[in-house]
Amino acid sequence: MTNEDRRMKAASQLRELGHDFVAHDLSEDQFDELSRRLGELLLLVRSSGLRQRTLPSGVLGNFKMSVPDEGQVERHQLFSDSIVSGGANPMGLGGYLWREGDVAVMEVTLGKAFEGAPGRAHGGIVAALIDETMGLVLAINDLFAFTAQLNITYVAPTPINEPISARAWLKEQNGRKLSIEARVEAGDNVIAKASALFISVDPQTFLEDLAILDQ
Repeated sequence: MTNEDRRMKAASQLRELGHDFVAHDLSEDQFDELSRRLGELLLLVRSSGLRQRTLPSGVLGNFKMSVPDEGQVERHQLFSDSIVSGGANPMGLGGYLWREGDVAVMEVTLGKAFEGAPGRAHGGIVAALIDETMGLVLAINDLFAFTAQLNITYVAPTPINEPISARAWLKEQNGRKLSIEARVEAGDNVIAKASALFISVDPQTFLEDLAILDQ
């Protein structure tokens, strides 16, 4: 097991802890014990060195985003700390992703901590899922871009503790302007539809902003 594997395992357990904390009603003694143990764990984590979310400059020339094909489902590893698809982010959605031809797909099960109205996921969480899935369309098309405008129609409530899937695809490209559409489904039911405007950027410039430059 690599250190990154250990990080992802710990992050998954922390996500579960967060959802279970929201879902359960602890006693006073349990709260006190939990707080004591968490205090010890905070000291453990804070005693380690700080991380930087950067890319080594040596990878820039050959850097390429990739999305696995259907049947090869794996966690998106471009940025493992991603709040939506990063397996190493304990506060994230922990989504799984793949591609179906030119369509980007992401599947998540939203836990109790992402609840808005009782029994329903918060609309902002759904928006994050849509935006991230649209971002995968860029990877499929070898593009780098940023979200300029995102329009969402919420068709039905989004359930929690049930798998939901988002699909996104490139509708049109006009110069630097990219029109991307998406939908979110729970089973056979469409729960949200979206369209967005992305603006493409030079990949080298984008990556250089992330890189640790050689001394």
